[in-house]
Amino acid sequence: MNRCNRLLFKPASRRRLLALSLAASLSGFAVTAPAQIGPRPFPPNAQRGTLVVTYPPIIQLNGQADRLSPGARIRGMNNMLILSGALVGQTLLVNFVRNPSGEVHDVWVLTDAEAALKLPTQP
Repeated sequence: MNRCNRLLFKPASRRRLLALSLAASLSGFAVTAPAQIGPRPFPPNAQRGTLVVTYPPIIQLNGQADRLSPGARIRGMNNMLILSGALVGQTLLVNFVRNPSGEVHDVWVLTDAEAALKLPTQP
């Protein structure tokens, strides 16, 4: 008993299958759009500061010792999440929001264009 389907192994059908799989994989690249077009919208209660992660969750914010909240989210310049351990020792200009207990909960690392803009709450 021969279990192989000889039609799948003909050179013409293999080329057709390869062309279809290539077209399907490339079509995913055509519909992707840039992740970020302009400055990100920040919440109205966002503040600006200089962040240095010293020993997570311990940070320095504007030169003062502070703490990240459990579950804090740090978003990079491309708006993707970054782990605090990856930022140890770096000085970054950020916008941040505190949680009700006063710990830093949401952090956005600013691009040059966002850093040039003033926050609505700042003079």
